[in-house]
Amino acid sequence: MTSLVSRVDQVAIPFLRRWGVPTLRISLAIVFIWFGALKVLGVSPVVELVASLVYWVDPDWFVPALGVVELLVGLALALRRWLRTVLLVLAGQVVGTFLVFILLPHVAFQDGNPFKLTVEGEFVIKNLVLLGAGMMIGASIGRSEVVVPLPTEESAEI
Repeated sequence: MTSLVSRVDQVAIPFLRRWGVPTLRISLAIVFIWFGALKVLGVSPVVELVASLVYWVDPDWFVPALGVVELLVGLALALRRWLRTVLLVLAGQVVGTFLVFILLPHVAFQDGNPFKLTVEGEFVIKNLVLLGAGMMIGASIGRSEVVVPLPTEESAEI
């Protein structure tokens, strides 16, 4: 069984090392392009949430502007351009979504219970994954695509 696992690892791990970060980058690009386009087109389901969250700004221009920023982030991720700047903007946008938990807890939690998320709360908390993906992409900037060989069973015993 161990040799089967080792053989699978010999194939799978180099594949994952090679394609994991590019897959994260493209997936993140798709999410940002899609969500941004919905805001620009005025059909996003989060318009009211954004308007409630940043109540001091007119949502008629702010939500589409946020959508344009998200579109630009997504396009830059897809094209692998300006990643340091784009990831900083991405982090700011994602961290900003967590204001819902502070400014609108009644929208994020059922009956004020922080362990019982609403749909909106779940929508926001999943941004932890987007933030983590951005961090992994950032950690890969400038890294060569060298695949580190897996240890053999003999070297693992040393």
